[in-house]
Amino acid sequence: MSTTHGAADSAEPFLELTATVRRREFTLDVSLSVARGEVVAVLGPNGSGKSTLLGVLAGLLRPDVGRVVLAGTVLTDTAAGVHVPTHHRGVGLLAQQALLFPHLTALANVAFGPRCHGVGRRVAAERAGRLLAEVDVAELASRRPSQLSGGQAQRVALARALAGQPELLLLDEPLAALDVDSAPALRGLLRRVMRGSGLDSPDSPKTTGLLVTHDVLDALVLADRVIVMTDGSIVEQGRTRDVLTRPRSPFAARIAGLNLVPGVGSAGGLRTADGTAVAGQDAGEGLADGSAAVAVFPPSAVAVFRDRPDGSPRNVVEVRLAGMEPRGEVIRLRAEPVDGGPPWVAGLAADVTPAAVADLAGAEVLAPGARLWFAVKATEVQVHAAAR
Repeated sequence: MSTTHGAADSAEPFLELTATVRRREFTLDVSLSVARGEVVAVLGPNGSGKSTLLGVLAGLLRPDVGRVVLAGTVLTDTAAGVHVPTHHRGVGLLAQQALLFPHLTALANVAFGPRCHGVGRRVAAERAGRLLAEVDVAELASRRPSQLSGGQAQRVALARALAGQPELLLLDEPLAALDVDSAPALRGLLRRVMRGSGLDSPDSPKTTGLLVTHDVLDALVLADRVIVMTDGSIVEQGRTRDVLTRPRSPFAARIAGLNLVPGVGSAGGLRTADGTAVAGQDAGEGLADGSAAVAVFPPSAVAVFRDRPDGSPRNVVEVRLAGMEPRGEVIRLRAEPVDGGPPWVAGLAADVTPAAVADLAGAEVLAPGARLWFAVKATEVQVHAAAR
C-alpha cells in the first residue's frame, strides 16, 4: 500500500487495520488507522475494494491475513485465530437500503439492538424513542417499514445503527438510494450526529466513522479525511480539502471535477508517456525530474478553438468532441483522442458558455466527432506528485 497525503493525526489510533483478502481476480491489501472521533470518507471506482474493507471491519468477512483493533480491543487477528462475531464488535452499519425488520415497528426495530445486548425492555424502548426523536421521526414509532418512505426508513435505520452505542459507525453509501429531496436532509442529520451535537447528551463525543460514498458532497460535508482506493489498495489519502483540491489519482480528479494528465516531472512541468510536454506550475513539493507526477487544471481554464490557436504560450492539443452536457450556466465539452492522438486526452473537459458553443458551431451544428483544439495556459496548471 502507498499513500501520498498525510495520514491520521499523531494521536494514538482508535482504529487500526491491516488486511489482505484474496479473491479469484481481486486482492484487497490495505493498512489504515483512524483517530477517535475522526470521520474518514472512502472513495474509489466500483470494484476498488471499498465494501470489502467495510466487510472486514464489520466482521462479515474474514481476511486471509490481517488484524483489526478497535479501542484497544482485538477484533480480528488471523495469526492468533481471533475473530469476534459481528454482533459483539461494537460496530454499527448503515447501508444503502434500510433493511429494517418488516414485521417490527420502527420503535421495535431500533430497540432490537439494545435488547440483544441484554438491555431491559423498558430501557431499550426509552432509548429507541429518544433516538427516533433525534432523527426527527418520533411520530412514526408505531409504523412498520412498509408504511415508511425511503427517507423515513433510512432515518429509522440510522437510529437503529446508533442504538447499540457503537464504537465505530460504518456508512456504506447511505444516501445513494434516496431521492433528491430526502438526501440533503439526511446528510445534514448525519453531520449533526457524527459531530456529536445531540443524541443522549449535548456533550456526546464525535462519532468515529468510515463513510463509503461516490458523492463528493458527502465527503465535503461529513469527512475529516479522505482515502482513495484503486484495485484493492489505498493510493491516496489526506485531509478532505487537500485531496479534492490537489487530486493525485484519476478517480479523485474526476469526482473533484478537475482534469488530470499523468506523466513524469520535467523542467517547467510534466512529460506524458507519449512524450508530450505539459507546461505547468510546480505545486511547491520539490518534485524531482522523472518522478511520477500529474498535471491538474479545472475545465473552466480550458479554451476551445476550431483552429489551432496562436499567441500567448499555452498547452495545446487537438481533440475529437465526445459529447456535451449542461452544467448550470455553462456547457461541458468532453474530449476523446483523434486518430493517432495522445490517449491521455480521453475524458478531458472544457466548460464554455452557450455563446461560445454557438461560435464554435458557426453555420453548422456542433456534434460529437467534431475536431477541436483544447488550450490551457501554463499558469492554470498545477503539477503534483502522483498517487503510487
